[in-house]
Amino acid sequence: MVLRVLRGLGLLAFLTLAACSSKFQSYDGPEVTRVIVLKEKRKMYLVHGKTVLRSYDFDLGFAPVGDKKVEGDGRTPEGRYFIDRRNPNSSFHLSLGINYPNARDRAEAAALGLPPGGDIFFHGQPNLNPFKERGPDWTAGCIAITNKEMQEMYAMVKNGTVVDILP
Repeated sequence: MVLRVLRGLGLLAFLTLAACSSKFQSYDGPEVTRVIVLKEKRKMYLVHGKTVLRSYDFDLGFAPVGDKKVEGDGRTPEGRYFIDRRNPNSSFHLSLGINYPNARDRAEAAALGLPPGGDIFFHGQPNLNPFKERGPDWTAGCIAITNKEMQEMYAMVKNGTVVDILP
């Protein structure tokens, strides 16, 4: 009986602590004026002016080399984009979308007679099986970081922020 009560109290304490944690953080530091993504080096920088505020390692799409051209190619686009949407209910633990495809991307895909694709995001790990071991470069073209890093980035980076994705 005592063991059952202790287990119940332990479960109650766990659930209480879990309810207190939130995926949403606050941030009151310098504004992030630019996100710089260096694909080959797998480094991302959140920058204010010329000052690096945060840096992260990341995974890319399953075909990481080269610029995204068409839907389903597994590549991450290269060029200048902007954060244009936020998804607090993402399948990947929070996400920030970029304005891909832009006019240039649509024209390149049209010249090939194929759709450009879309839905390119910065995101955390999948909500289903978040602890499943994945190899490098497992996304469909997005930029994936850890959940903790995504919570931080989600709080720091606002809609309209410039995103430069470089080879």
